[in-house]
Amino acid sequence: MRLTTFTDYTLRVLMYLALEPGHLATVPEIASAYGISENHLVKVVHRLARGGVIESIRGKGGGVRLACDPREIRLGRIVRAAETDAAIVECLAPASNTCRITRACRLAPILLEAFDALYETLDAYTLADLVANRKAIRRALA
Repeated sequence: MRLTTFTDYTLRVLMYLALEPGHLATVPEIASAYGISENHLVKVVHRLARGGVIESIRGKGGGVRLACDPREIRLGRIVRAAETDAAIVECLAPASNTCRITRACRLAPILLEAFDALYETLDAYTLADLVANRKAIRRALA
């Protein structure tokens, strides 16, 4: 299994914001810290703000910050929200499924069980767990 780049960037943005929860960060600042595209981050930040995970402050001196304590943000919730558009396999997307063996195949329920286990593990951790080593992360981003 591989998470999408969107999910990867979502987690990176949240980790960056969790390093200093009250700090208003800008998209260019975050993009520069990670060496990634501002255009991609704009989409990530927009979705996170729409989901209420971060606050977006417009205007001069504006930016984004976490909407709640990092200890309240479960990783499973974040990954589920970021990965919503991606069907694991074709047969799990009924609108576009053309697989001929869907009715007889056991792959879908097995994959669903595996992903449930993945999300259960992710739900055991919070954003605070990801940034427990703040000093090392800050050094790596400097």
